[in-house]
Amino acid sequence: MILGEPGPPRAAMRPITLTCPACKAAQESSTFNHGELTPCANCGVPLQIEVFPALFRRVAPGRDGELVMEGESTCFYHPAKKAVRPCEGCGRFVCALCDCELHGQHFCPTCLEVGQKKGKIKSLENRRMLYDSIALVLAGGGLLIWPFSCVTAPCALYLAVRYWNAPQGLIRRTKIRYILAIILATGEIIGWLVGLYLIFNNHKSNG
Repeated sequence: MILGEPGPPRAAMRPITLTCPACKAAQESSTFNHGELTPCANCGVPLQIEVFPALFRRVAPGRDGELVMEGESTCFYHPAKKAVRPCEGCGRFVCALCDCELHGQHFCPTCLEVGQKKGKIKSLENRRMLYDSIALVLAGGGLLIWPFSCVTAPCALYLAVRYWNAPQGLIRRTKIRYILAIILATGEIIGWLVGLYLIFNNHKSNG
C-alpha cells in the first residue's frame, strides 16, 4: 500500500507522481483510491494506492495570510484567512498575520495585549512596581517624622493589604516587607488613636 501525504506547497504546473516500490515506475492517478489491489502497469506487482485529497491540490507557494480553502481551519480574527496555529494563551486559531511569536511562544493579538497590561506573560515584563518596598518606606518614614505618620501609616497599610497578592519583583522576594510595613503602620495608627483619646480626655477633664 502506498499512502500519499501532503508535502510542501507545490507549484501549479508540477506533476503529481507516485512510484511503484518494486520497479519505481510512475503510477497513473486513475489507479489511486480504489480501495483494492491494482497491478502495476509496468511490472504487475499488486498495489493499493491511497492518497489524501491534498495531494491533488494545486497551490502556489504559501504566503502569509493565504486564503482558506474548504476543509481547513480559519483564523478567529480573519474568517477568510487560513489558520496556521492555535494561540497558546486562549487556544484560538490564528493566521500568519495574527500570529505573534514571543520567545518561542505564539499568542494572538488580544492575549498579547492583555498579557502585557495585566502582567500575565512574564517574558513581556522588564520592570515591576515594588509595592512592598514603598509600603515599608512609608511606614518607616512615619517613625522618623512622626507628624507625617498620620498620613503615611494609613497609606502604607493600604498598599500592603491592597497589593499583598500582586506580582512582586522580577527576582523572587518574600513578603517580609509587607509584614513589617503592616506591623509598623498598625502601631503608628494605634499610637495616633491613643494619643487623640488621651488629648480628648485631658481636654474634657480640664474643661
